[in-house]
Amino acid sequence: MIEEIRIRGLGVIDDAVLEPHVGFTALTGETGAGKTLVLTGLGLLLGGRADPGVVRPGSARAEVEGRWAQVPDGVVDRVLDAGGDLDDGALVVARTVAGEGRSRAFVGGRSVPASVLAEMADDLVAVHGQSDQQRLLAPSRQRAALDRFAGDAVLAPRSAYREAYNRLREVERELDDITIHGRERAQEADLLRHGLDEIAAVQPQPGEGEALAAESSRLGHAEALREAAESAHAALRSDADTAADIDALALLASARRALEQQREHDAVLGGLADRLADAAAAVADVAADLASYPGTIDADPLRLAAVEERRAALASLTRKYGATVDDVLAWSERAAVRLLELDADDERLDALHAERESLRADLGRLAGEVSAARSAAAERFSAMVTAELVELAMPHAAVSVDVRHLEHPDGVDVALGGGIRRLAFGPSGVDEVELLLSPHTGAPARPIAKGASGGELSRVMLAVEVVFAGSESVPTLVFDEVDAGVGGRAAVEVGRRLARLARSAQVVVVTHLPQVAAFADRHVVVVKSDDGTVTTSGLAALEDDERVAELARMLAGLEGSSSARAHAEELLALAAEERNPTPGTRPARTRKARA
Repeated sequence: MIEEIRIRGLGVIDDAVLEPHVGFTALTGETGAGKTLVLTGLGLLLGGRADPGVVRPGSARAEVEGRWAQVPDGVVDRVLDAGGDLDDGALVVARTVAGEGRSRAFVGGRSVPASVLAEMADDLVAVHGQSDQQRLLAPSRQRAALDRFAGDAVLAPRSAYREAYNRLREVERELDDITIHGRERAQEADLLRHGLDEIAAVQPQPGEGEALAAESSRLGHAEALREAAESAHAALRSDADTAADIDALALLASARRALEQQREHDAVLGGLADRLADAAAAVADVAADLASYPGTIDADPLRLAAVEERRAALASLTRKYGATVDDVLAWSERAAVRLLELDADDERLDALHAERESLRADLGRLAGEVSAARSAAAERFSAMVTAELVELAMPHAAVSVDVRHLEHPDGVDVALGGGIRRLAFGPSGVDEVELLLSPHTGAPARPIAKGASGGELSRVMLAVEVVFAGSESVPTLVFDEVDAGVGGRAAVEVGRRLARLARSAQVVVVTHLPQVAAFADRHVVVVKSDDGTVTTSGLAALEDDERVAELARMLAGLEGSSSARAHAEELLALAAEERNPTPGTRPARTRKARA
């Protein structure tokens, strides 16, 4: 629950501290004093949008700090995950909004994104205001609110339903993709099969292209290669007996003999003679290889033709499937894998069709569970709201919840009312939910937005809010002028209802009705002062005489009215009797207070 909220530099509020009671706290004040700004500050602590326009003129920034005690375990986990910590078991949250628009948020002493505050908000505070009432006029909001009221009876099967629903959407998208693009997939498969057949017919081998190119070159130049080898061999070692044909080996031998004759006179020349001996040996080896090389040359024209034909077949593949034979083989491997995927589409289609039918059956079963739980919750909710309206001076009004269904040939089969019906379905089930109001006996039930006058609508929506708030699991409930349009005895009953809610939760109410404020455990007034240049607002908790004076002002609109003070005292006595009834007596539920 909220222990303290401190606000600085927010609108007309210069510096103010709100310390709500653990039970019912009423917040009152003159129009424009800044009551709504207190809730604006709370909204910032709960991750609301930071508007630089709320920064007080002359202030660099607006600052709001809140302290929560008895923090829910789920919130503690989020704080620790964000790197923050508790202060003696209490959670401290802060938010600043600079005049230029920059906003910063802090949780447990650690700077965090504002979204972290929003994540914690649902477990800390539930805010009910006039804007929430307007949202509740939408049927989709009414269905969501009814589900929250129903609790796990609806939420558990609805969660399983949504999981199956989302999976069904995925299956149907995949089916559509396979079906719509079936022709393109078939064409792709045909092209892949043709390519694989063409490659299989040639059966290329890794590195074959380079090897064939080298063989083709040798076969095409066989005679020239032979002539070159023979000429080189003759130059190195001549077989002629005439002195005119001097070969390289003979010249090397002659040079070596010349050096050997002078070896004993100079070691350098001896070393050069040895090097000539090595050179002669190397030349002799080359000459031997050249002598045998012509025998290795194959000048077979038939083999040359076969090689060129094979190269042409490989060239046909490389033009279509890759720059080299190795690239062609890599394409073949990828194509085989893709073809397996495409060929598996028929099997995949059968599996998807079977899964779709199974999911639709699950959806029908789960939708039936959700619908039955909603209908049961709708009956309880209708009875509770109708009972609230009796106490809000609408004794003959009745609220009902219309849970209806729409038949659709493409829907899911749902067991309802002892039979099977094929119903349209969506992410929340097969139910359309709408709140209906019969304002008096014999009047037809109509949607609440159309079946109630302005004052009636305020009371109906307040009754709805009270019932919903009673089912909230959060520790603090905040009501922002949800009693607008209510007066007289109905206003007293509004105060009584809020006081009863405060027995099980912390309740903070911004109100303009003295009949409501009288039931509060703590009455805080927003005090507005004006020194002629700057308007400031502060918060003051009222004690006995101060509270009587504030209620009298709210009743009469002026100060010093003795009749208003008497009425205020009567309201406080009535509220005290409601909070602390005399043993053996009933609370004054039927006692009337002057408006």
